[in-house]
Amino acid sequence: MLAPKKVKYRKRQKGRVRGKAQRGNSVAFGEIGLKALEHGKITSQQIEAARVAIMRHIKRGGKVWIRIFPDYPVTSKPAEVRMGKGKGAPEGWVAPVRPGRIMYEVKGADMELMKEALKRAAYKLPIKTAIVVKEGM
Repeated sequence: MLAPKKVKYRKRQKGRVRGKAQRGNSVAFGEIGLKALEHGKITSQQIEAARVAIMRHIKRGGKVWIRIFPDYPVTSKPAEVRMGKGKGAPEGWVAPVRPGRIMYEVKGADMELMKEALKRAAYKLPIKTAIVVKEGM
């Protein structure tokens, strides 16, 4: 699973994911990408599951870039614990995603094969996505 090696603060306030993606909203490295169409928080497990789905489909035919990183801690309290007594312990990491963000890019395989691989990855993610092709392809 993806996780930061070191963070300045162990716990962070929840916040909200609002607005459109200002950065990372165009296909930069690959030929085709998977773009987010709505707001959401993608967990490190979901990122890994989608990556595995892409890799299994394209086999050794191409290269994959993951353009999101889970650097946001999520906390939770244990089951059957009463209210109060502070915030829970960090449980996992999420990547906040805004609409327009390119999450995965693929290059070096047959176009139909890459499209199918990204479609399979989209099933693993909790938000609506679209497959976009780099301009001039």
